[in-house]
Amino acid sequence: MPKPFTEAERQEFLAGTHVAVLSVAANDGRPPVAVPIWYDYTPGGDIRINTGSARRKARLIREAGAVTVTVQREELPYQYVIVEGTVVDAATPAPLDARVSIATRYLGPDGGRAFAEGMDGNTSVLFTIRPDRWISQDYSGDL
Repeated sequence: MPKPFTEAERQEFLAGTHVAVLSVAANDGRPPVAVPIWYDYTPGGDIRINTGSARRKARLIREAGAVTVTVQREELPYQYVIVEGTVVDAATPAPLDARVSIATRYLGPDGGRAFAEGMDGNTSVLFTIRPDRWISQDYSGDL
């Protein structure tokens, strides 16, 4: 039987390296946007994502002011954390240190720095998302 994570387990899981799925409402007659995205998170803090400032998802995030971020483990034991959050900041241009921090989680120190320095920070936006509600499940007890 699955069980919710404790707060400490939830924080640790979200701080791990996973690709998130970001969902945001659409108001243009199309379905909500749901896209895989890299993110940064420190336990007890906010979620940060970086994306192109001219992208549709960036426009919708600004308009909605709230998003859902889903982070999951895709192999056994299945686990996930869903965060409903409020966008508390949108920094354009996205600061280099934040872009490096996010990219380094996924590509390592050298690859992350090279990736972040290769993108034009002036055309990207760093969104900071305050977690408001959490939903989690841990299926490790089912094995």
